[in-house]
Amino acid sequence: MAYLDLRATTLDQVHVAHAHDFHQLILATCGVTELAVEGREERVTASRGCLIPTASRHEYEGDGRNRTLVLDIPLQSLSSLRNADSIARMFERPRFFTIPPQLHQLAGSLMLQLEQCPALHSEIAALLLRAIYLHFESEPLAADLDYPLAHRPCERLDLARLDTWIDRHLADEIRVEQLAALCALSVGHFHSRFRQVMGVTPQAYVQQRRLDHARTLVCHSDLSLGHIASLVGFRDQGSFSRAYRRRFDAAPSVARRDA
Repeated sequence: MAYLDLRATTLDQVHVAHAHDFHQLILATCGVTELAVEGREERVTASRGCLIPTASRHEYEGDGRNRTLVLDIPLQSLSSLRNADSIARMFERPRFFTIPPQLHQLAGSLMLQLEQCPALHSEIAALLLRAIYLHFESEPLAADLDYPLAHRPCERLDLARLDTWIDRHLADEIRVEQLAALCALSVGHFHSRFRQVMGVTPQAYVQQRRLDHARTLVCHSDLSLGHIASLVGFRDQGSFSRAYRRRFDAAPSVARRDA
């Protein structure tokens, strides 16, 4: 297998400017990093990633709260990769690209796997790179890369801010009105824009984050299932267990036993 260096990190509030002799992929599962490549500035968030070709001068500064996947691809490894020519074309120039919900969820799962099994970083890296390649194959690159910044539908939705706020209030009732206010949008406009960008309603997205956090607690803590249910906003253990089973195809008790 080609050597690929994948790591999960938090980019601090420190300004860094450099270039390197390998290609690099940057994805965030949460938080924000200000990134400029060859004079083009954008934010790397849960909804925007970046491809940095070798020798491209770039500058970045994180918010200190992000969780970021950084994949280094040495040039000598390219020839041994599956679809090597297409991957090389992906890195012909710096690219910022939109991350759809499915890819965001995969990135989160892979980050968890990477943190649990760091020895498998090369295999996980190959899977992540394959997912990015398939995303670019299914979505025309030019339509994404040349989309004017002011007209990108996701730019009015600060997903990193929304995620942070949701995660701080998982035990509480979360209303669409509150989320819309964070984006300075009317409830109707926010609901339609959110569904357009994320592919699910705001309520469904909140439910997904509740359950994703619950899975971490189920598998990596000794808290009772009833306590976990209350921490992520369910009124009782029964409704929590039913929702957990629908999302993960296994009851939380079974997931804990098999963890």
